[in-house]
Amino acid sequence: MTVRVMLVSPAMTVDLREARFGGLGPLDESGVRAAAAAVHDVPRADLLLRGSSLRCRETAEALGLRAEAVEALADLHVGDWAGRTLAEVGESEPEALALWLRDPAAAPHGGESLRQLSVRVGQWLESLPARRVLAVVEPAVVRAVTIVALGLAPETFWRLDVGPLTLTELSGRQGRWNLHCGRPLGGSGS
Repeated sequence: MTVRVMLVSPAMTVDLREARFGGLGPLDESGVRAAAAAVHDVPRADLLLRGSSLRCRETAEALGLRAEAVEALADLHVGDWAGRTLAEVGESEPEALALWLRDPAAAPHGGESLRQLSVRVGQWLESLPARRVLAVVEPAVVRAVTIVALGLAPETFWRLDVGPLTLTELSGRQGRWNLHCGRPLGGSGS
């Protein structure tokens, strides 16, 4: 049986603009407006899910979705780096940041490695029943699901760009997935 997995990345937030780890903040005004404008572009689904972050919840709500939070779809756990900007970490821990960016098994922040994230979301992906699933999830989750589904090398994680309020679609079944990526919802996706 075929499964269709539709992943929507959250709308814009101050945290995204500032390249801040952890996505702890709410949607900003432009994010709320963009999500509200995209309501009619949201595909139909049998199962509505979301990551546990505030911006995933607020994006789902702004899109008119009553989505269930699923821990397997939580953002990458970044440990001590949560709430800090990429620039701050780069300045205070340049070697740790460089290691993290080149080695998918590294977790110098004390949180979860990219490999661990991929295992977590891969188990979720392979457990899905044959149906249409729509999930509002963080960009890291979109990247990890894509890598797992297509059997890509974990090192490609940072080469996948996921813009705000974009739709990435996978269709297939265990071991055989096809990808349609990055369609903006509501026109601009910003």
